[in-house]
Amino acid sequence: MSGSLTLPSPAKLNLFLHITGRRADGYHELQTVFQLLDWGDRLHFEADDSGELCLEGPDLGVPTAENLVMRAARALQRPGLGARIRLDKQIPTGGGLGGGSSNAATTLLALNRLWRLGLEPEELARIGAGLGADVPVFVAGHSAWGEGVGERLQSLELAPSWYLVVHPGCHISTAEIFSHPELTRTSSPITIAAFFAGHSRNDCCNVVVDLYPEVANALNWLENFGEAQLTGTGACVFTRFQEEAAAREAASRLPTCWRGFVARGVNRSPTHRALD
Repeated sequence: MSGSLTLPSPAKLNLFLHITGRRADGYHELQTVFQLLDWGDRLHFEADDSGELCLEGPDLGVPTAENLVMRAARALQRPGLGARIRLDKQIPTGGGLGGGSSNAATTLLALNRLWRLGLEPEELARIGAGLGADVPVFVAGHSAWGEGVGERLQSLELAPSWYLVVHPGCHISTAEIFSHPELTRTSSPITIAAFFAGHSRNDCCNVVVDLYPEVANALNWLENFGEAQLTGTGACVFTRFQEEAAAREAASRLPTCWRGFVARGVNRSPTHRALD
């Protein structure tokens, strides 16, 4: 068994996030819209018959064996199948951009092909859901309306947009925000039409800005250019632009203490386009 693939692993934005309840197992019921971006990480895979898995890449603060790339690979691995994987990382950890989930999904898609497993997308999504709530949307490969814990997906065609995304320099734990006693967990469900009419928000935002003043500062700065929003549980914040030039002009004014990037919103995942 041999072969190689190099694939993009895109970031996402949550264009809103409502928490509508809490389940008995501790997970939260939510509604969100996932906007995929044409910006993110890259993963290089070389399949072999060594029976071993090897991951090369930056130190992400977790043991290699616990990295979502390795966990995804082990979930598919059969006796005698091996791979060397290299991760080129751009998506910041703890930023609400879905980097780890995207890496896991890209790994599932790549190794399913290289190892010739023949698993259907629905089965890959089921495996992905066991790795993280955001993995299925990256496996499906389309911007989407999400419900449940984020695994019930309905593909959406979102208007062409450009985004300036700002990372204010802090790392935010999703578990910290979702376990916070002040988090709103009783939002009423809305319809897709209500989202497109602008009747939405991020329920995590108030808690995040109270705990992380640097996020509040970044949101306030972005308000100079349009509606500023938090993605997921943060730390990244973003503003939408209709034109690339306007987004890049705003980015040129970014304070040097923060990192940022401009990306185009896409309806179809760059990973799936590359696989085609």
